[in-house]
Amino acid sequence: MLAEFDHGQVWLVGAGPGDPDLLTRKAERLLCAATVVFYDALIGPAILGIIPASVRLVPVGKRSGRHSRDQDSINALLVAAAQAGERVVRLKGGDPSLFGRAAEEITALAAAGFTPRICPGVTTASAAAASAGVSLSLRGLARRVQFITAHSANGQPLALDWQGLADPGSTLAIYMGRAAAGDIGRNLMAHGLSAATPVLVACNVSLPTEHLVRTRLDLLAFTVDAVCGDRPTLIIIGDAVGGGTVGDDAVAADRVLATAVQTHAA
Repeated sequence: MLAEFDHGQVWLVGAGPGDPDLLTRKAERLLCAATVVFYDALIGPAILGIIPASVRLVPVGKRSGRHSRDQDSINALLVAAAQAGERVVRLKGGDPSLFGRAAEEITALAAAGFTPRICPGVTTASAAAASAGVSLSLRGLARRVQFITAHSANGQPLALDWQGLADPGSTLAIYMGRAAAGDIGRNLMAHGLSAATPVLVACNVSLPTEHLVRTRLDLLAFTVDAVCGDRPTLIIIGDAVGGGTVGDDAVAADRVLATAVQTHAA
């Protein structure tokens, strides 16, 4: 057991993008030392399979339009488990501190007298860039990387700083952007970003079913509709992702997409 994992302690643990080989060694030790793990919907069987059978697993997953529990209920579960003296892991996809609603859980636990700790994880944008053989930053082209979420509550319009995001000298990594792909492309182009800006669309990042497709900004919505379905999707926009070495599946997908684009244009 980890010395820093006492009864009544809560750890917010990053599971990474899905491949269990990208789970940190510390995260694995915490999972094995826990008595209960509350896990997100996107945590797959390969990672859950690492956890000992003696550990109680509680799904608290939330996906767009399919929430199993609201955030207040999740907060209450974490507090109750800590009060019961459990060794608690809250297992989140990617990194807990990046669009993982960690602050709300930290606040709720602190109000109940508990100080949660955080074990960081590999965020999906890093894993997608690695799979595509590109760098998120690039000297002379991309001196800045912007991480945003395109998830909007109750179908409200995206309230984003489009002028700041439409920076040709940066790389833009967009989480939860599948449903908003059309709005993203239109707004970025309306605020000056070139229609020819390279885009990497990444589905099921790091999993055996990973799918990477290269496209351009003016074809973003079309590409996402054509290849993503309802799979978790990350969108990376910027000159830094214009090259790289992608796998055979992505190259084949690019050819299929190119044919579809020509047909669409005709």
